[in-house]
Amino acid sequence: MGGWSQMTKRIAEMGFNAGGGVINWFPGHMAAATRAIRERLRLADLVIEVRDARVPLSSANEDLQQALSSKRRIIALNKKDLANPNIIHRWVQHFELGKQDCLSINAHSKSSVSQLLTLVELKLKEVICKEPTLLVLVVGVPNVGKSALINSIHRIATSRFPVQEKVKHATVGPLPGVTKDIAGYKIANRPSIYVLDTPGVLVPSIPDIETGLRLALTGAIKDSVVGEERIAQYLLAVLNSRRTPLHWDRLANERIRSAPELDKTNADVFPDSTARKRRQLDTSDVLYIKDLAKEVQRTLYLTFKEFEGNLEEEGELESLIDAQLTALRKSCRISPQKSYDEAQAAVSKKLLILFRTGKLGPFILDNLPDISSSINLRKQ
Repeated sequence: MGGWSQMTKRIAEMGFNAGGGVINWFPGHMAAATRAIRERLRLADLVIEVRDARVPLSSANEDLQQALSSKRRIIALNKKDLANPNIIHRWVQHFELGKQDCLSINAHSKSSVSQLLTLVELKLKEVICKEPTLLVLVVGVPNVGKSALINSIHRIATSRFPVQEKVKHATVGPLPGVTKDIAGYKIANRPSIYVLDTPGVLVPSIPDIETGLRLALTGAIKDSVVGEERIAQYLLAVLNSRRTPLHWDRLANERIRSAPELDKTNADVFPDSTARKRRQLDTSDVLYIKDLAKEVQRTLYLTFKEFEGNLEEEGELESLIDAQLTALRKSCRISPQKSYDEAQAAVSKKLLILFRTGKLGPFILDNLPDISSSINLRKQ
């Protein structure tokens, strides 16, 4: 494990990060949001800290950890459907060894969210006799699926208390110190339990480049801040160093069905990440994406297999990555008329979308800490 940890640290410091340095992304609204969260934390009886299951450590807001450690807390590792199922249970065990409640969830699954709410009610039984109304605060960095979780909680809450259909945001103004503009959903009676939402916030700066790149790769930081090509290069560095392309050997001799006639039809399957509206995928889109993912995996396997250099050498690993990005232009059906920069940008965009949607497979990017780290977590 130590060897891989050193490897990932080296990857984060590779040449494509030259001049990248500390990742700063702290829009003005986040400062106000952080202050509001700290205020509400004092009122909360329990906190659900949502993290991305692909980055269980990197997706923690370090600025809030000290405050959270003094609260009843459940760490919800969301997007478990995108995380390596062979490892995720070991991460849950890691947190539980540190006496920290943890649950891997899929925020889009009603049964998964119901399981989380059952654990919430169980944890609050300890204080039921003390308070007639209890508050549960949901916190997390951007894009960990907090909104999806809140929406699922809303649907479950509405089914339990239909009156909330008329009042979408249950008013919790009468509670001491809680303003009326807080969105809350009642999930239980006797005592009344409200789940409150909070904005997603990051720390003002991320001095550890590796953590910043992992957050960028999973979408917690806007691509424009770090650069899509830089993030894609990091992804390929991780895949190559883990020898992941070798797992796709079955595709080496498989003829991927090419469908150039779908290219125009599917030109906007991968819209700009800032687009607010995304058209519904049809059958041809699904086929296009499936074939594209296979072709990308096949290309990465073949380029990796042909590579005769030393992955331990930074320059040689970078050469492999450059060769892969070039080879992927054909796989991603990028027009040869595009300039070098345009082609690199287009390949990077498609590669990132395939990874983020799980089309390249399930991954966990963080390194599992050793047992001593779990013991230290228990002491916090």
